[in-house]
Amino acid sequence: MSKILFLTTAHQYNDDRIFYHQAKELKAQGHEIKISSLCSDYQGTIDGIEIESYPVIDKSAEEKTKVFQNICDSFQPDCIICSEPLAVIAAKKYKKKKKAGIVYDITEWYPSMRMVENYTFPFNVVHAVKFFLIQLYAGYNSTHFIFGEKTKEFPLAYVFPFKKKLILPYYPDDVYISESIKKLEPSKINVCYTGAISKEKGIENFFNAVDSLRKKRPDIKISILIVGGTRKEKDELYFSSLLSQYAWENITIEKPISFQKFTESYAGADICFDLRDLNFENDHCLPIKLFYYAASGKPVIYTDLKATRQHIDVSKFGYLVDPEDSELISSLMIKYIENPELYDTHAQNARKLYQEKYNWGRIRNSFIDFVRQSIYKN
Repeated sequence: MSKILFLTTAHQYNDDRIFYHQAKELKAQGHEIKISSLCSDYQGTIDGIEIESYPVIDKSAEEKTKVFQNICDSFQPDCIICSEPLAVIAAKKYKKKKKAGIVYDITEWYPSMRMVENYTFPFNVVHAVKFFLIQLYAGYNSTHFIFGEKTKEFPLAYVFPFKKKLILPYYPDDVYISESIKKLEPSKINVCYTGAISKEKGIENFFNAVDSLRKKRPDIKISILIVGGTRKEKDELYFSSLLSQYAWENITIEKPISFQKFTESYAGADICFDLRDLNFENDHCLPIKLFYYAASGKPVIYTDLKATRQHIDVSKFGYLVDPEDSELISSLMIKYIENPELYDTHAQNARKLYQEKYNWGRIRNSFIDFVRQSIYKN
């Protein structure tokens, strides 16, 4: 069997897509698998998958490229699956020495807003153009493309239309799913927010919606579950300010949990939310947790994003909304409370849609076949 190497600068070596889905699937097919990340420190073997990762994300591009090139030379892969442009650029030197496919797995919008947020005008525009050109260069050096969602095909699928591509959504493997369909209790609601806590990810929109519900229906007992944490000091200060402003009872804050137990962490929730800000980047990025909530049997209330509309019919198990329209969002929560049969239908639909359409089993073979093409037919 072939040797397959995963290279990523910004993802952890045990990333759910890279490790728990792609790498494990290829390992199960008999391939020799190695993962290298530049934002975590681990050298060893996990579940038969070799890990060689170093915490050098803050080093120069030249140093990071050198780390990847050394790993390529020592492992001698037949195929390299890259998650970022720098990984592709690092792999191209090895590709020149040995015939090997370079699969660029595009899961992030590039360049992202956070890459230019520290620059003022006009330097932010200059850097955005620079990063855009780097993305094109990575596309040029790739032999195959995997897109996490169709909205991320631009620009690479258009600039390089003859390169083979695959749309590979973030569908969960059933082994990591804990089904937890609930029945609503009269005059009670448990609402949930998971993931990175920041304004951009919608924590304030979430609190505003709950506040609106409290004011409309003070008779309803509201429990709030937050599973996640802040990543930057400014987000920590911002979140602390929100907690001071909304000093409610029944707020439970849990630290981020391991991927394997993620669906267990919100099992007690009735409705799961993602009210991230509506902007150009978010509009083209599909929130991955949506598929996990559906798999668990949870109705959802989500920001109305283009990427979401293209990939999944949320209307069967929840609602897409303007994230700043707290009055509408609170009305939808009341609609569930006053119509428990609607809630039951949405909960059952969520689980059914996952089982029929949005599970890893439906796409695993297309992924395996695509990687095989990159090894033998590039």
